[in-house]
Amino acid sequence: MAFELSSRDLEPLLQGACFFGSGGGGTMISARHLAANFRSGDYYPTDKLRVVDVDEATDGDCVMVAYMGAPDAINQVQWPNGPVEAARAAQQRLESQGRKLAYVAAPESGALGFVVASLVAAKLGLAVVDADGAGRAVPSLPMLTYAAAGVPPTPAFLAGESGLCVELGVRMPPPDGKPQEDVSTVVEQMLRPILTNPQFGQFGGLAMWIMSPEQLGGALPVRGTLSRALKLGRALQDGEVKTAEAMLDFLRRELDIKGKLLFGPATLASSEVTTAGGFDLGKVSLEDGDRRCTVLYQNESLLAWDSAVSHPLATAPDAISYFVEGDGQHVFSNGDLSGDDHGLDPAVRGRKAAVIALPAAAPLRKGLILQSFADELAQLGYLGPYAPVDAGREGA
Repeated sequence: MAFELSSRDLEPLLQGACFFGSGGGGTMISARHLAANFRSGDYYPTDKLRVVDVDEATDGDCVMVAYMGAPDAINQVQWPNGPVEAARAAQQRLESQGRKLAYVAAPESGALGFVVASLVAAKLGLAVVDADGAGRAVPSLPMLTYAAAGVPPTPAFLAGESGLCVELGVRMPPPDGKPQEDVSTVVEQMLRPILTNPQFGQFGGLAMWIMSPEQLGGALPVRGTLSRALKLGRALQDGEVKTAEAMLDFLRRELDIKGKLLFGPATLASSEVTTAGGFDLGKVSLEDGDRRCTVLYQNESLLAWDSAVSHPLATAPDAISYFVEGDGQHVFSNGDLSGDDHGLDPAVRGRKAAVIALPAAAPLRKGLILQSFADELAQLGYLGPYAPVDAGREGA
C-alpha cells in the first residue's frame, strides 16, 4: 500500500537499510550528508514523496537510479546532482518516445541506495517503488534482479557531479552457438573505467534499466524492502534494539527473517581498505580470545571466516551484517567502520560487535545472479560452493 515519506523518515530509513546492506550499499556518512539537506526550498520543491508497491506502479515507466563507485569517494556529497541528471536524461529519452517517467527504484538495499532514490523522486516529482534488485547490496550489476529478468540495461546514463553525462548503448552480436556474455556485465565493464576519469573522480550518478509497468513485476520480485528498512530503523532509533540478541528477535518477530549469529559479540579489532576501479576492497576483523573472525568485502561483505573453523561461516549471496553493542550507533557499513587513515575508526575500536547473516532472497540463489556472486568470491580466493546459512551446516 502506498505511503508518504518525509524528511524526518530518512534517518531511520538509512539506519535500517544499512543493516540490510551486507556492509555495503553506500555509507551512512554519505547518506546522512544527502539527507541533511532534504528540505523544501531552492533545490527540492518538496520535502515529501510517495512510496508505492510494485503492483501500484502503473501510471508510467520506472528507472533504476543510484550512485556508482567507491563509497569513500561519495562520502562528502551533499546534493544528488549526478543521479538527478542521469534520471533527467532517462526522462527526456522517454518523453521523446511519447512515454512518461513516473517512478524510480533503488538498485539494492542500502543506506545510500534508498536515500538517493527518495531524493531523486522528490526533486523530479516522481514516486519510489517499495522494492529493490537484491534485498541486500551487491558489488556488480549482474547480481541484480533487473539483469536476471532480462530487462535491457541500455540506454544507461552516467552523470558526474560536474554535469558531464555519458550515454551508453550496447547491442550484442547475434548468438553464434557459444555462451553469450550478459549485457549488464558488458555495461558494467564499460562504465567502471569511466569513473576513473578526473571529471568523475571514482563515482557518478547512474540511471539504467528503464522499465514499463509490464516489465516491473518480473524485474522486482524482492519487494517491501524499503518499508522493512524503515521499520527496523525506527526500532533502532527508538532504542528498541540494543543487543545482537534483540536484533535477531526483532528480525524474526517483526519481519519474519531468520537471521543467524555468525560470531560474537566480540571486540572490533582492525579494518583494512584500499580503493581501486570504483571499489573499496578490504577486510574487517573481530577478536574473541584466540579466535578471530574476518569479513572480506568488495564494497559489500561477501565472505566471513572464523579462525577456529575449517570452512566459511557464510558466503554471498547471503548478507553479512554488523551489529555493534553499547552506547552510540549500532549499525555500520564497511565504509563507516573505516577511519581517515583507512584503518579501523578509533570511535569503534574495542567496541563489542556481532556478525549476523541474513538468508538471501530466493532470486539470488540461482542462475546468473548466483554465478555472478561465485565469480566475485573466486577473486577473493574462495572456490567452494554456496552453502546457505539457513540450510544448516555441521560446525558452522
